Parts: sequence; C-alpha cells; structure tokens
Amino acid sequence: MSHVVARIGKPHGIKGEVTVQLHTDDPAGRFAVGTVLPTKAPKGSGVPRELTISSARDHNGIWLLGFEEIPDRTGAEGLRGTRLLTPDGGEELLAPDEGGDAWYEEQLVGLTAVRADGSVVGTVSGLDIGPGQDRLVLALPGGRTAYLPFVTALVPEVDVDGGRVVVAPPEGLLELDA
Repeated sequence: MSHVVARIGKPHGIKGEVTVQLHTDDPAGRFAVGTVLPTKAPKGSGVPRELTISSARDHNGIWLLGFEEIPDRTGAEGLRGTRLLTPDGGEELLAPDEGGDAWYEEQLVGLTAVRADGSVVGTVSGLDIGPGQDRLVLALPGGRTAYLPFVTALVPEVDVDGGRVVVAPPEGLLELDA
C-alpha cells in the first residue's frame, strides 16, 4: 500500500516549481532528483500518473519541488491538490498530530468556522501554507473568501470530530474585502 509523501500546493515562480505540504520526516531523501513518485489526483485532471523529481529545495521553511514532466507555471497550477505517493509502499509516514496542534488540510476542509458564541462565520475551504505561518482559507456567505492566520490566538479550537473550528478574528478582518 502506498502512503502519501506530500500534497502539492500552489505554483512558485515561472519554471514549474510547486510548494508542498509534507507528510514525511525525510523530505531530502524522499525528493532526491530522479525519484519517480506515483500521483493521486481526480480522474480527468490531466495529472500524470507519475512525476519525476527534477529539483527539490527548502525555501524559507517551505519545500519546493520541480518535475521533469512540468515545464512551466501553467502546468504547475494544474497539479494543485495532487498527492505524491511512496513508490513502493515504503515505511509508515508522519501521522496527523493526534490531540496536538498540527492538522493536514484534508482534515480541516469542510469544517464549519464558528465564533465562541456559536455564530457561524463560514466554512474552511483550504489551508494556505506560508513561510511564517499558515492561514485558514474561509468561504464566507455571499461567495467571499477570507484568510485567517492559523494561530492559537485567532483559531483557539479545532474540533475535527465535531466538524468545527472556533475562530476569533480581530474586528473587521473578515470584512476587509467586502
């Protein structure tokens, strides 16, 4: 059985590099140049069944990968959300931090974002991985999107089993783009 090594995020630059959310504690070993990794992506997405690592580097705490099959930013954009798998089943990889303070995007997407008083703010639609801190992406009523720094002061509770996150955004933050 293959395990997820990383999830591809957004493109970086114009040469086809992408950010990745790591699911391994040995990225330098897993992403050696020339390594061929199977992919898991939605059917019909056009993502190759395998990708060959052409470059891998740590850029300010974010891992950036390039692939032989992906020459430019347009191709890289099409990879967003793709899972990179172990080629051989490999050893068990990092598990989500049970009871701790680390979550994978797939655990958070779909959770209802509520204030401490229980009033609904919106729905978690993604996790934006950043060099300094990650941000929860919230789908707000009316089709707007808000980004909330994913820090304890602003997201004091994550209840995956209960299907919600408690948020405490500063006054006006969610209305910035309104």
